[in-house]
Amino acid sequence: MASLAVVIVSYNTQERLRACLRSVAGQDVCQVVVVDNASSDGSVDVVRREFPGVLLVANERNVGYGAAANQALSATSAEFVLLLNSDAVLASGAGRALVSYLEQQPRAAVVGPRLLNPDGSLQPSCYPFPTPLQVFLQESTLERALGRVPWLRARYLRTWGHACAAVVPWVLGAALCIRRSAFDAVGGFDSAYFMYFEEADLCYRLRRLGWEVHFTPTADVIHVGGASTARHPVEMRRRWHASLIRFYRRHYAATRLAQVVLVMDLILIARLARDTLRVRHARDGTERACAAAGAAAWRRTLALHWRGQLAPS
Repeated sequence: MASLAVVIVSYNTQERLRACLRSVAGQDVCQVVVVDNASSDGSVDVVRREFPGVLLVANERNVGYGAAANQALSATSAEFVLLLNSDAVLASGAGRALVSYLEQQPRAAVVGPRLLNPDGSLQPSCYPFPTPLQVFLQESTLERALGRVPWLRARYLRTWGHACAAVVPWVLGAALCIRRSAFDAVGGFDSAYFMYFEEADLCYRLRRLGWEVHFTPTADVIHVGGASTARHPVEMRRRWHASLIRFYRRHYAATRLAQVVLVMDLILIARLARDTLRVRHARDGTERACAAAGAAAWRRTLALHWRGQLAPS
């Protein structure tokens, strides 16, 4: 069978990274690479001490997920590469199942496994490219209502049951098995995306060259989610909006960019109004502080957006 390397991007997730590497140790792989984005929690020391066979690249600063992933893939010459978040754990045989799938699907550049939450429930991982309507549904939480309607749930990709293999627009970057020849053909990840939408951008460019993006339930990966970002929710929301604008600016006409910008502005204004009211009617100091932080985040994001500084050209 073709060679498989596992590459992991790490940032301040020491315990999650340890569990990830232990799960990788049980897989049939030719190489394991960890790129650490200047963690301050001892992650680098853990890799050096407990996993001496792993190739470690320790960045002196956080270069972002896409750039770190490019570093990791450039450190190996394997035909297939499984890119993992450090908070992902591979089920037995997952790596080889993904390689087998790609070997049977020569037009597939990327395949995503089935992602599971730690409690065993499904974690959605297949997504449409972000249209203004889809962004509105997601950010207004109306898609939760879609998920309660069986006929709609099965046809809307974000609430689909992930029960069978399928060609999809893009798959979540928590676990991606990548065909190196396709990855090299598009120049890898666009490092301008510091965080969020770098995998959507990669899949979009691959599809434009005639490649396909697939999902398969034949391999399972447990994904905690938010292990690196949960400590900075305000900053992460700002980066999500910035990356969405960058994606639209790079791939769509100005009219569609204007539409999604309008949707985002309306959502941000609504959230600012909501959290401002919560500050006034908070029952205790903790609730008031949380609401105030949210209001400040939406106010700052709107200000940066209106000054053209949220996602500079």
